[in-house]
Amino acid sequence: MRNNNRRDFLKKSFMGISGAALLPSGLKLRMAGRSLKGDQSDLPYRVLGKTGIKTPLISMGTGSATASGFVRSAYEAGIKLFFSATYYGEGNNEKLVGEGLKGLPRDTFVVGTAVPPDGLDMRTGKFLTAFDPQAYIRKAEESLKRFGLDYVDFFLFPFVGKREMVLNEGVLKALEQLKKEGKTRFVGIASHSDTEEALQAASDSGIYELAMIGYNFKTADKESFNASIAKARQAGIGIVAMKTTAGAFRDKAGPPLNTDAALKWVLQNKNVSSIVSGMSSLEELRKNLAMIQNLKMSEQELKDLKLSGLNQETGLYCQQCKKCIPQCPHNLDIPTIMRSYMYAYGYKSPAKAWHTLAGVDISARPCEKCGACNIKCTEGFDIRKKILDISRLIDVPRDFIVA
Repeated sequence: MRNNNRRDFLKKSFMGISGAALLPSGLKLRMAGRSLKGDQSDLPYRVLGKTGIKTPLISMGTGSATASGFVRSAYEAGIKLFFSATYYGEGNNEKLVGEGLKGLPRDTFVVGTAVPPDGLDMRTGKFLTAFDPQAYIRKAEESLKRFGLDYVDFFLFPFVGKREMVLNEGVLKALEQLKKEGKTRFVGIASHSDTEEALQAASDSGIYELAMIGYNFKTADKESFNASIAKARQAGIGIVAMKTTAGAFRDKAGPPLNTDAALKWVLQNKNVSSIVSGMSSLEELRKNLAMIQNLKMSEQELKDLKLSGLNQETGLYCQQCKKCIPQCPHNLDIPTIMRSYMYAYGYKSPAKAWHTLAGVDISARPCEKCGACNIKCTEGFDIRKKILDISRLIDVPRDFIVA
């Protein structure tokens, strides 16, 4: 009975609202009466730092894609840059992306993937065990096999923030070897927390060429954050933005987020070369492509963002500030749990939510033992309520949830 309840929970809470985009690979997209197939020069672009790559203002985060045909359709519509990760569908997403791009001229698309290190403590941002460069290189080589490519354009070192991680000698050695052996053209970081510290370290390294960072209209201390982005860009690092809709939806009743306004806000910062959008449907693709044709924000869009940014609206986006961790008597990795909650309810991606939660040990359900939660969240989250809700995923069988 318990397993049945878990399945019902998934169907009602997640899967019922996360429809798959099952598209034939030959599908042609049309918008405003004109074909969007083929000519990538139609889309506004910016240069991706010192890499010299000209990328459209919208790129594709493939974690929500469920069919290779959709990847091919995005390419035909003008998308040039595709990002995957080894932990998306336990590597199956890399296979899907590779299949979608199979047979295309290799110099007409750009592929990046995030390869996480073993033994990373998400709470502290530090290694629990010594980093093994050769083991990391083997993981990267496995990615190439799944893509069916001789090389990727970017290998990203993900979940980093602390300077000592970004500049870890073993990490730099592994990344330099991957470049030397022609298995990647460029290397970069992906950061969810301590991002300003990570950007500074990446700039100082002289090795990293790209940074994928969480950045949106709800970003805290925008002036300081923007200064860090500008400094990294001056150092030649290409900036791509993720989490740009701040979870896409709010956590209570009210008008939905104006996503065009949220994306345009990000692109007002000209140091951001492209937005990595986790598109999963033709509707989202068409909408994003239309949005980048005119970045000027209307009065209504400005009003919509102001409404969505009000402090009393807690939303779904966790700032990943980690101020909650020392407040928790169980030392839970609350930021990662909140990210899982956002993937589930904001991005409607049960697979990403499950995989994110799998890295956190909450099997003992510590929140059930606390009569009340005294954590003061900077975003106003009801931490205990969210954890009790999302923790139901841990009982769902791997084979049932993995996309």
